[in-house]
Amino acid sequence: MNNSPPSAERTFWRSIEATHASVYFSPGAGAAYKALGLRGYWSGYFASRSAALGQPSARVVTSLFYGFAPDMVARAIPEAWALADVSAILDTRMSLAREALSPFVADLDIEEIASALEAATGVLDFSGAPLAAAQADIAIPEDPLGRLWRAATILREYRGDIHLCVLRASGLSGAESNALQVAYGALPERQQANRGFTDEHWAEAQDALVRRGWLDAEKKITALGREQRDEIESLTDDLTRSAAPPLIDSAPAKGLAELAKRIRDAKLVPRPPHDLDT
Repeated sequence: MNNSPPSAERTFWRSIEATHASVYFSPGAGAAYKALGLRGYWSGYFASRSAALGQPSARVVTSLFYGFAPDMVARAIPEAWALADVSAILDTRMSLAREALSPFVADLDIEEIASALEAATGVLDFSGAPLAAAQADIAIPEDPLGRLWRAATILREYRGDIHLCVLRASGLSGAESNALQVAYGALPERQQANRGFTDEHWAEAQDALVRRGWLDAEKKITALGREQRDEIESLTDDLTRSAAPPLIDSAPAKGLAELAKRIRDAKLVPRPPHDLDT
């Protein structure tokens, strides 16, 4: 695997990912969602990430999140909408984001970073990017930290939405894309359990990749599989490139990278592998 330093563009997207993902690793997340009446962490995860859409069905959430087993989503949605108010879920999510990020922002120009990210979201074409579009419709917080996290979330979901389009065009199911990432070394073995796939579904996904020549008989990634996985990431980069150039190598991008470094140094969010997590 190529261990060369990431490009400025890849560093930007890694920084966006860490900043956005901090909300999912906030120590108080499970308790906060339980306080609303939800069942706990995963119920809160699915509800809070999809609440910008209103009260979507399990089918809709599964389609938009893509990499989760339908049964795992169905254990949380639509029950969550009967257990907690959507606006309260969104408010709690924002509070958790602020709590997660606030220990890491000392000496950073949060206003500058927030304004730069907001400028980037303002020129996005949301065609084919429903999760990002929904996040963009959420009211803009008054505080700079809330604005920063909201803008980072829009950009993260934008890249994620486009990435899913590339995965579908490549003929990969959610289970297959996760199995490929695990074989590549970009995601840990526990990803199967984290995404709710049974052993049977995981084996079917691996067998499908073997038939394509992307995994060998031992379920190890082949040269072709590595090449195709890299091509998927490269095409995603190409299709999302318009969101990043004004920020690359800018002072706000450097500030964002420092924020992400602090988040990962504190082990709030796992460090990325060589390439961008998906």
